[in-house]
Amino acid sequence: MPAEGAHPRLIDRLPQVRGRLEADVGLGRYTWFKVGGPAEALFRPADADDLAAFLAACPADVPVTVMGNASNMLVRDGGVDGVVIRLGAGLAAIEIDGDEVCVGGGAADLNVARRAQQAGLGGLEFLSGIPGTIGGAVRMNAGAYGGEIKDVLVSCRTVDRDGGRHEFDNAALDFAYRRSGLGDGHVVTAARLKGAPGDGAAIAARMEKIQADREASQPVRTPTGGSTFKNPPGAKAWELIDAAGCRGLARGAAVVSEQHCNFLVNAGGASAADLEGLGEEVRRRVKETSGVTLEWEIRRVGRPAGPEVREVGS
Repeated sequence: MPAEGAHPRLIDRLPQVRGRLEADVGLGRYTWFKVGGPAEALFRPADADDLAAFLAACPADVPVTVMGNASNMLVRDGGVDGVVIRLGAGLAAIEIDGDEVCVGGGAADLNVARRAQQAGLGGLEFLSGIPGTIGGAVRMNAGAYGGEIKDVLVSCRTVDRDGGRHEFDNAALDFAYRRSGLGDGHVVTAARLKGAPGDGAAIAARMEKIQADREASQPVRTPTGGSTFKNPPGAKAWELIDAAGCRGLARGAAVVSEQHCNFLVNAGGASAADLEGLGEEVRRRVKETSGVTLEWEIRRVGRPAGPEVREVGS
């Protein structure tokens, strides 16, 4: 029990759960960048019912941040206030229903593509080139290698900040380039994806080519966060970055990849501030040389441990 006059710890204000709820958990080990401070509380729900019950009872003043594989996320060095919800095994089931694949929001995109291939369903091969989870893919209309979630999504189910359940069909999500119409408070717990019957060997061959192309063109064996900036209308972010002379640019151990200059990499010992600061320097140089202000694709969460990185245009 906290001493009289002291503020209670957040963990003591949170509801009981069937999953796992911990205080002060370092998030760096969960992120692909391998950087970031702690979550004030980390919740790993047992299933969608556990998540809904938790959110319904969670105090309204407690911030909630959702994390999947954190493959396109930068957690700042000061950590994340409130509760971080990490979707894992309890929301990662994958089932085949005719020519549809029914998946949990925590299912890895690559695993979904593999399960569809095993069932002789094509059209989902592009997911094998996206290193995230289905929940994140739906939220940002993830895409690669000629496909996007909007092309295959039938419907999805979500839980909102108050624990309410919702179901949306494709049209209701108002998909656009790297965005959906889902509100910030919605957590994707499940999705139905449409496949196309095909030859399993041919589907596997297409997936192998995607993997080979990805390894040849992206720094997949170095801590990174995927594509850093969205492609501006009518242009490619990497071309603008290259033209601004940013390939190989470094700030501490944060480096613009020589292999693909729309990727920032942690060359060993970088901080989140190094990575975010390098990204802003890239944005500044691109703005100076082309007049284009690049928009971050990487989701940045939490608070800095030191002075806040100044954004281009602020």
